[in-house]
Amino acid sequence: MGLFRKLGECQLTNYLYPVLLLWFLPSVLCAQGNQPKKEIEAHQLESDADFVFDGHVNEDFWHRIEPASGFRQQEPNEGAAATERTEVRIAYDEEYLYLGVILYDSNPSGIKAYQKRRDVRIVSDERFTWIFDTFNDQRSAYFLEINPNGLRTDGLISTGQGNEINLNWDGIWDARTVIGEFGWSAEIRIPFRTFNFDADSDRWGANFMRVIRRKNETALWTGHRRNQGIDRPQNAGVLTGLKGASQGLGLEVVPFGIVNTSEERLPGGSGTDTDTNVDGGFDVNYSITPSLKASVTFNTDFAEAEVDQRQVNLTRFPLQFPEQRDFFLEGANIYEFAPSSRVNPYFSRRIGLQDGAPIPITYGARVLGNAGNYNMALLHVRTGQKGSVKPENFSVARIKRNVGSESTVGMIYTRRSTQESESLTPALRDRHTLGVDMELGTSNFRGSDNLQFQAFFVFHNSPYLADDGTNIWDRSSRGFRLNYPNQPWAGHVSYREFGRAFEPAVGFTPRNAFRRLQPSVEYSPQFTESDLVQQIDWEFRFEHLTDLDFELLTQEHRLTLFDITFMTGDVLEFDVARNFERLVEPFDIKRDGSIVIPVDEYVTWSAEAALETASYRRVSAELNFSSGGFWSGTQTEYGGEITVRPYPGIELAPEYIHTDVDLAQGNFSTDLFRFEANIDLTTSLFITSNIQYDNLSDRLAMNNRLRWIITPGSDMYLVYNHSWIGDPMDRFLRQQFQTLQRAGAIKVSYTHRF
Repeated sequence: MGLFRKLGECQLTNYLYPVLLLWFLPSVLCAQGNQPKKEIEAHQLESDADFVFDGHVNEDFWHRIEPASGFRQQEPNEGAAATERTEVRIAYDEEYLYLGVILYDSNPSGIKAYQKRRDVRIVSDERFTWIFDTFNDQRSAYFLEINPNGLRTDGLISTGQGNEINLNWDGIWDARTVIGEFGWSAEIRIPFRTFNFDADSDRWGANFMRVIRRKNETALWTGHRRNQGIDRPQNAGVLTGLKGASQGLGLEVVPFGIVNTSEERLPGGSGTDTDTNVDGGFDVNYSITPSLKASVTFNTDFAEAEVDQRQVNLTRFPLQFPEQRDFFLEGANIYEFAPSSRVNPYFSRRIGLQDGAPIPITYGARVLGNAGNYNMALLHVRTGQKGSVKPENFSVARIKRNVGSESTVGMIYTRRSTQESESLTPALRDRHTLGVDMELGTSNFRGSDNLQFQAFFVFHNSPYLADDGTNIWDRSSRGFRLNYPNQPWAGHVSYREFGRAFEPAVGFTPRNAFRRLQPSVEYSPQFTESDLVQQIDWEFRFEHLTDLDFELLTQEHRLTLFDITFMTGDVLEFDVARNFERLVEPFDIKRDGSIVIPVDEYVTWSAEAALETASYRRVSAELNFSSGGFWSGTQTEYGGEITVRPYPGIELAPEYIHTDVDLAQGNFSTDLFRFEANIDLTTSLFITSNIQYDNLSDRLAMNNRLRWIITPGSDMYLVYNHSWIGDPMDRFLRQQFQTLQRAGAIKVSYTHRF
């Protein structure tokens, strides 16, 4: 504590950023050497080429193409040759890119193929995955994968700390597959219009990965080391020979029509309010260049969006739910801002949603893509009136510039203006937020290790016409993160500060007024000679969080005693933790005034155990148990999710979480139940039923969706939602729940490309 005070008196943040930058930047930009990359050449088809799109890679032209092969294992035996042979061939004509893939298997009866649903991550099945870095800049890529049923999943990859695959990008492409005595094969057809790319270059980054589920084996064409992988374009090979690819006129029109009907119970049980309307709208997308696309949407409706997963919140801070709406998901990888640092100057759910309820969107416009060394995303949305919510304008601009071979610097700007904001209480002005961030990285630290550095600074103006007296420092956040993501050793250290009044108008900030230091170290060796254990992880994580005057608020020591991955794919984990919390104001834990935890200092110990069985089994499970101190008493929680796949295309997943809280101020229990049933009749026709209930809100909700992909890019949705509330005075009678709301919608969209 004394050390932190001294560091604070020495103005830690004023000196630490420049020192780290001056030390780290030269090493990043000078140490990025160029290593030879594997190459695969695309074969240009003649206009009269005989091609039957059926999954059989048997046309004559396929045999004339040299395949990408020689895959090597990433798991379970890093660097060993893949146990089964894989061959990838690529061809193209003016409009389409084609992949012909043969995945040989010595035991074809063991091929796992349960899933059929479009746009889900393939977890239980064999899969073939590939990426295209269409700008060959090693910073972003298109992610696509299939399984033996022809299931199609796609997304976007962004490099850097916290990089993850954004599966919400929905490209237009198609695949056909065949399972036979040789194994399985696939033919894939992708319109060049689906991608943004550099039309002046004939070289794309490319990589391919195969997962043999029953062997728990992952093998890659290149980048097979455990600190590399399919999600790192830096370690991809090169696709050559692409010439004359066309995006046509680059114009795409997507009209839609929708019929909505709803019935809502009025307050006090005085009746119901019903409403039916027929509406429509459209999106227009235009490729300004092959790498830059503009889009306009009118009268946007999101009836088909998935429902949020219900959670019981026993923390002091609000929960952040993920975006589900397609218009805001496209380009989400560009909008990401210092992602591992948990700062969100732009959070798209602040647009068109109020406490989870939709606000009508009148129109929206955006520009996404690349221009030279710059990646950009520009967005403007106008929302309409709903009840007491005034119409608003939202603007977002995000620009990142490539530096060196793996680094970027960027800026983000948001603006929110409310109609008649001067008449509100308190009166509001236009709210502006500006942030800068940088992501420095190298894949050649100490030869072939990864090293990453991230830093950010965000501030916004005072939102009130009558200025609240806060200065920029109070309305800002800043931090850095140094990361060493390698195997078997990994670690990181991060530091961030959030001001007392930091609350971006189009962002999300669950907690303010703190300084947080967090280091971690992890050791994850493979056991290549073992027939039982594939890998064991050990990790120590420390968190030290103070207020802005360096008074300790939270301190946690967390030790993963073991996280064992067995050769069968099953995982067993056990953690212990010591936690210190200083509560500076009373905490109404149930948010109803019944149990209030007083101001005090609390020291607790806890333990957690988790078991996850391999997902390729017809019946798999995730089981969790935790117990230990909790504020003035104890908390015990147990839960589990069971996934049953009785037949290909059918997946049933009930989940239950029970929590017992025993405090000096009172006791209570929570129950959360979720059930999801997926019935996938084909790879283009899906039915989902989602049921959720928790006993704190005493609400039961059901969401049913049918999606029919008429053709790639054209869809029909049937949606039915129903919610009920329990009656505590009538708990044991037959009519236990009363309808709160029910609604249905039919939506049809069609994509036409010019």
